[in-house]
Amino acid sequence: QVQLVESGGGLVQTGGSLRLSCVASVNIFMINDMGWYRQAPGVQRELVARVLRGGSTNYADSVKGRFGISRDNAENTVYLQMNYLKPEDTGVYYCNARFMGNDYWGQGTQVTVSS
Repeated sequence: QVQLVESGGGLVQTGGSLRLSCVASVNIFMINDMGWYRQAPGVQRELVARVLRGGSTNYADSVKGRFGISRDNAENTVYLQMNYLKPEDTGVYYCNARFMGNDYWGQGTQVTVSS
């Protein structure tokens, strides 16, 4: 079992920045694939960014150049740095870990970007 706890969400104006954190209950060096997803009201959950153990990343086209995902294996934490935020970035952001054939999710953290 992997427990994930997100933090760092909040209310920010357009153009502002936030950094989300996701702390795992296990040593994330064991987890090859971790990422962030988001879900806006009435919209399907979508991938924002993923990072592999070796550092490879991929991003949704809508956030490329504005968001950065990273992982600190020593701290068992995955980060999502979000810059130049837009109202369309508003949603609940969820941390995800793919481990031993299972998907694990955090409880989510709300991000609201005001125009």
